[in-house]
Amino acid sequence: MQLVGVLALDGVLPFELSIPSRIFGAARDGAGNPLYRVTTCSLDGRPVRAEGDYGLTVAHDASLLAAVDMVVVPPSNALGPIREEGRLPEALRAALSGIRPGTRIVGLCTGAWVLAAAGLLDRRPATTHWAEADRLQRMFTNVRVDPDVLFVDDGDILTSAGVAAAIDLCLHLVRRDHGSETANAVARACVVPPWRDGGQAQYIERPVPAPSETGTAPTRDWAMERLAEPLVLADLAAHAGMSVRTFTRRFRDEVGSSPGQWLIRQRVDLARHLLETTPWPVDTVARRAGFGTGVSLRQHLHAAIGVTPQSYRRTFRPADAPGRPDPLR
Repeated sequence: MQLVGVLALDGVLPFELSIPSRIFGAARDGAGNPLYRVTTCSLDGRPVRAEGDYGLTVAHDASLLAAVDMVVVPPSNALGPIREEGRLPEALRAALSGIRPGTRIVGLCTGAWVLAAAGLLDRRPATTHWAEADRLQRMFTNVRVDPDVLFVDDGDILTSAGVAAAIDLCLHLVRRDHGSETANAVARACVVPPWRDGGQAQYIERPVPAPSETGTAPTRDWAMERLAEPLVLADLAAHAGMSVRTFTRRFRDEVGSSPGQWLIRQRVDLARHLLETTPWPVDTVARRAGFGTGVSLRQHLHAAIGVTPQSYRRTFRPADAPGRPDPLR
């Protein structure tokens, strides 16, 4: 079981504060045992003032951070000298200095400011809420701030954009730790989308179509049922009853990425699921996920998560796991 410590600072945003507990707390193994234990602390163990008109009581002080495997810093609207001067208050600096080497550290939304002020993001890629990205970059010039993405995974340091992007990052961590099947089960339990890639656009200009317009959601549903088929952009546009140009523009407005990028993400996610749950050869998984050949699957999987299909399978599929026949044979 992985231990997760969440640091609540004064001014903490309650929604994001609750996300680690909700997402990681829903992760279970095949026997129903919890995969994470999430505990919340404040700097001194006393209640903290939330963004709203109430306080929050916690059970631990920041000494907790020295005993966990992952530290999560949710956003706060009262960062004071951190945001104004790029300086950590002494109590916060002392708390962060107690984190053991090798501990995974996660900054949600403006929690990235805390990591930056601590020097943890120096010469690293990171993101934060798009409205704060320019200021963060000006304050911390050594940080490679990407204002466009939902989250950044830089190994032991991870950062997310605002609000719901924290859900995406926590689901990504469950997927990275325990595979797509477990992450998808968590998403179902929490009634949230199971997959939004970290590179997806943070700011979607027009996420909800105007009443007089036809959206692309029905076509996305149609494509999800046909991932094994050689779908091309013209097929998607034809199903939606739009020109290719109109469909591409509307798709990007609604989803935040191009149709081609979205289709690859869905196929990669399906391939990961099949690698976890079937003994099928890589070429069969590639065909079933719509990549056609094992070579193509290897290229796309490596580009997405940096590993080969066989390496991914060794990590997430037990050697004695039962198989099932290929439905395409």
